[in-house]
Amino acid sequence: MEKHPIENIMSTTLENIRDMIDVNTVIGEPITAADGSTVIPISRVSFGFVAGGGEYACKGTFKPDAETANPFAGGTGAGVTVQPLGFLVTSADQTRMLPAQCFQPLDRVIELIPQVVADVKKAIK
Repeated sequence: MEKHPIENIMSTTLENIRDMIDVNTVIGEPITAADGSTVIPISRVSFGFVAGGGEYACKGTFKPDAETANPFAGGTGAGVTVQPLGFLVTSADQTRMLPAQCFQPLDRVIELIPQVVADVKKAIK
């Protein structure tokens, strides 16, 4: 049995979306820094997809035959958003998540607490 035209449209669109979005889009390729730590970018990916179509009767000069009794018209649309969330930084003694955006000063204070504690420990020794 022959596939309906909407199936072809949907499968082509989904294949293209699959090619655009893979695991490396969400969790990026690890980058090794000069100090030996590894930085891994992390993003949020959102996408939407819509497809539609129908078979429409034609009026006027169109003379349908057996194959095109009701011609098909259809279309698809997709949208993709990639939002960087931050970076996962791993070194020999710690792993930290550095956010790409600080939304409030309190977020920044909470992020700095481990570093301040480590600096105080070094100063006491």
